[in-house]
Amino acid sequence: MAITPTNSSSNKKKLKQQAKQDSEDVNGDPEIWASFDQSFKQVQSVLDRNRVLIQQVNDNHQSKIPHNMVENVALIQELNGNISKVVSLYSDLSSNFSTAFHNDDEQPKNSD
Repeated sequence: MAITPTNSSSNKKKLKQQAKQDSEDVNGDPEIWASFDQSFKQVQSVLDRNRVLIQQVNDNHQSKIPHNMVENVALIQELNGNISKVVSLYSDLSSNFSTAFHNDDEQPKNSD
């Protein structure tokens, strides 16, 4: 049994209006979004470095060369530090996100 939409033109208008309102609500302060963008870029940079480190550790491990195995100690220490850095960045990002939206909730909205 097919469901036919009733008042599809009216529904589309309502959806467009809601999308416009949501877009305005989300746009907010450009500085906040720039800060989020920068934080995500920092996280991605560290994650990309970790990917390289993990591949290097795997290659060294497979080589079974003693010098490479010793080098893995430093690589794993860097990897561990990077993981802590990612946790800290995400923690800061979460805090900033909560603060931004808490502050946004306190500001009056434009009603058109």
